[in-house]
Amino acid sequence: MERSKPDSSSGRVYLIGAGPGDPGLLTVRGKELLAEAEVVVYDRLASPRLLPFASPGAERIYVGKRMGSHTVTQEDINRIIVEKAREGKCVARLKGGDPFMFGRGGEEAQILAKAGIYFEVVPGVTSAIAVPAYAGIPLTHRAHTASVAFITGHRKLDSKEADIDWEGLAKGVGTLVFLMGMKNLPNIAERLMKYGRSPDTPVAVTRWGTTPLQTSITGKLINIAEKIREARLGPPSIIVVGEVVALRDKANWFENLPLLGKRILVTRTREQASDLVRLLERRGAYCLECPTIEVHWPKDLRPLDQAINSLSGFDWVIFSSTNAVRFFFERLFKLGFDLRALGNIRIAVVGAGTGKAISALHLNSDVMPDDFHAEGLIQAFSEIGVSGKRILIPRAEKAREILPKRLSELGAEITLVPAYRTLAPDLKPEVLKILEQETIDVLTFTSSSTVKNFFHLLSDDLRNQILDQAKVACIGPITARTAKAFGLEVTVQPDKFTIPSLVSAIEDLFK
Repeated sequence: MERSKPDSSSGRVYLIGAGPGDPGLLTVRGKELLAEAEVVVYDRLASPRLLPFASPGAERIYVGKRMGSHTVTQEDINRIIVEKAREGKCVARLKGGDPFMFGRGGEEAQILAKAGIYFEVVPGVTSAIAVPAYAGIPLTHRAHTASVAFITGHRKLDSKEADIDWEGLAKGVGTLVFLMGMKNLPNIAERLMKYGRSPDTPVAVTRWGTTPLQTSITGKLINIAEKIREARLGPPSIIVVGEVVALRDKANWFENLPLLGKRILVTRTREQASDLVRLLERRGAYCLECPTIEVHWPKDLRPLDQAINSLSGFDWVIFSSTNAVRFFFERLFKLGFDLRALGNIRIAVVGAGTGKAISALHLNSDVMPDDFHAEGLIQAFSEIGVSGKRILIPRAEKAREILPKRLSELGAEITLVPAYRTLAPDLKPEVLKILEQETIDVLTFTSSSTVKNFFHLLSDDLRNQILDQAKVACIGPITARTAKAFGLEVTVQPDKFTIPSLVSAIEDLFK
């Protein structure tokens, strides 16, 4: 196909490989271009966890196709990316796996070339190599085989279209990897045996590879089709045929993760959920995000502004949450100050997460008690002595009063200013639909607000459905106390009130 000269006035298209399912396998280049895109055209196999990397204002167009149900044809997809580019927009065409590995990316590149539209291909980690790796199967091994072949398995095997050298594959290649071959698995096994492959050749079939839903079934050519039928394993799956499958017994690392497949509901704010989700997913969990709180600026910023403008008059500033740190310093910088505005003010924090937020600003915490709640800070100040000291506490509009009350009793002069407020968000219909359909193993709460809003936002039926299935995990005693006040049975509560400790306690639950 002849390529037209790109039109400098038109937009551009990036054909980006989204990887096999694990969002961590997206390339750095792919992430960069996704953030630049004005339009994101994505399919079923591109992880939805990648969409937050796109600009919030980017148009998102789903063109997913399922077996037997092509709601959006390839011709429609070609038309969409060409039209959007001709509107002068930057288009990210996000494709599962690698664009040029059985992904029709080559066809899309040809269409763009013919239309004179600038395009770039960003290779992705193909499921053909990633899924076997996550299943503990090395495709080559010097003691077993030095050759591997990748074959599309969805073509009709008895048609002229099926240009496959079965005899060459059966006798001449050590490891065979079939993509999109589940429907034809019985025929694939039959033809390999017909052309000389031993019926005892090991076979592995892995579904939803590299994701927390990964499941593998192993067998031999002679019986794998029956095993898959009994297990009711369907697409999307990868089929690996060869002696290297036998190595899975010792190299199967991913499916041995302690929380693999456990469905865990995360109720933190969307901005704060990332650390908890990341640590849970590293252990194999399938995280469902249902933010029950949103954090906003206070309605009246004047008290906060006044406190910032008179910082030099304070001896201490206390931060009891990462949100307090975030909003306080955002406002400080917005008002034209920098870190020098703190001068000789000493800083106290509640909790390791808050201390980490302070460290990220290249500041040190002068006091951070081992007991990660207000009572621990009160004890620390009672030992230091704060009589006559002026203490600033930027905090949520609604917060516990024990800290300012006890510090006042110790003789300190306390100034409380609202730095942020928490609200209950509107849950999106797609989130509610997922909650209705999924079985939840663990429900996590990281603050009293998440507990209260969980009861406020969800209907009685949906809330009871989740609570009938799930164990309840709370980050600390105050959150647990709120949960118990709502009638919940708290199963998990770590000794140390941090996100890593909460994750470890959930892991212990399933050991």
